[in-house]
Amino acid sequence: MDELDARLERIGQHHFRAKFRLYGRERAVVELRGMATVRKHAVDLIGTKLAPAEPRNDGRQTPYRGHPVFVAQHATATCCRTCLSKWHGIPKGHALDDNERGYVVEAICRWIAKQYAPGTPPE
Repeated sequence: MDELDARLERIGQHHFRAKFRLYGRERAVVELRGMATVRKHAVDLIGTKLAPAEPRNDGRQTPYRGHPVFVAQHATATCCRTCLSKWHGIPKGHALDDNERGYVVEAICRWIAKQYAPGTPPE
């Protein structure tokens, strides 16, 4: 278990974060499109909704449902700049650099992959 896995494990124990799961439409998107496509979607969504120094509607820009990336953002505390600062130590007020963007995308994709792992029953 590396540092990111350990952090995601801690975040997943938080009452609010623990209730998020992939099921229904969000799970079907992963199944139909595959993780490579979902990763591309994560890159695009993070680039537009989270990466700017002052994201539009920060704190309210991430829907709770509709795409596996949105669910994963809430589950991994990468949904807004406040959560990113509090849980991941990435400060507000500057545009995310390539390493920070990559970190956020990796956190999201690891959570989705774990939720979708073979043998994991859909909920």
